Amino acid sequence: MPDKHIKFSESLLGLGSFALESLVEPKTIDDLWAEFSRARDRGEFPSPHSFENLVLAVDALFAIKAVEQVEQSGLLRLCD
Repeated sequence: MPDKHIKFSESLLGLGSFALESLVEPKTIDDLWAEFSRARDRGEFPSPHSFENLVLAVDALFAIKAVEQVEQSGLLRLCD
């Protein structure tokens, strides 16, 4: 959780918000990782995160029903 010692961009909440913004169309987790890596390389996302952190952030989004999997395709999309 972000607090006075951890920036929002360094938290899983911040990474989850990046994932939500990126899911304007259904994507795989690998597509999300590639998009995050490009954004980080361009300096648009200031904090480094691992692939595992992205998976944890997406898991949290599943838990709160913000994203869902498209049937049997492996694609993620925003919930209605």
